[in-house]
Amino acid sequence: MAAEESVVRGPGRPRAGARPAPSEKEVLRRGMEAFAELGYDRTSARELAKRLGVSHNFINDRYGSKANFWRAVVDSALESDQRERQQLLEADLDDAERVRAVITHFYQAAVAAPLLGRVLADEFSRESERLDYLYENYVGPTLEPLVPAVERLMAAGRMPTVPVDVLFFAVISPVAALVQLPLAHRLGRPRPVTGESQARTARELADLIADRLLSRNPR
Repeated sequence: MAAEESVVRGPGRPRAGARPAPSEKEVLRRGMEAFAELGYDRTSARELAKRLGVSHNFINDRYGSKANFWRAVVDSALESDQRERQQLLEADLDDAERVRAVITHFYQAAVAAPLLGRVLADEFSRESERLDYLYENYVGPTLEPLVPAVERLMAAGRMPTVPVDVLFFAVISPVAALVQLPLAHRLGRPRPVTGESQARTARELADLIADRLLSRNPR
């Protein structure tokens, strides 16, 4: 047990028997697990240190604060997805294809990072600086270039004419079908769940939502 409680020191030569510092990838992964399980407020620096097997001041020493660490965790999970979405938004697609592509990508990303979905669901439900950060860096940059395409589709009668907030929640709410697996199994989803089966469910969900949104005939 004593070995399990060894701590990681700051810069300098570690004492004999000290556990080596976890890699950055591992630190961020375990941080995501903690925030998804406990939420931001209950995830203390001490709890993070316990999960990482490091000294209690490790997070503050490396990241400056728990808030900075949360941002690093979120960025590590979202930055590559955001780049992919930006490429879709800039691709040579018509408006309907672009909307469908973004919806499909969103569900595929949810399958790839289910813990992130739990973190986002928690943060989207309350006012905070973290919600501001998510909106300014990820939600807003996705919606801003997409909204004109949506408005053109609505004006042409290709999509229902609804406020953007209603449309947004119509798309993101069904992600529960991809992450709430205990309920999904009770509703008949086969076991075991695999990466392949989740990817298939994501495609089916994207087709269902996109087909319903884009089912109207042009005027």
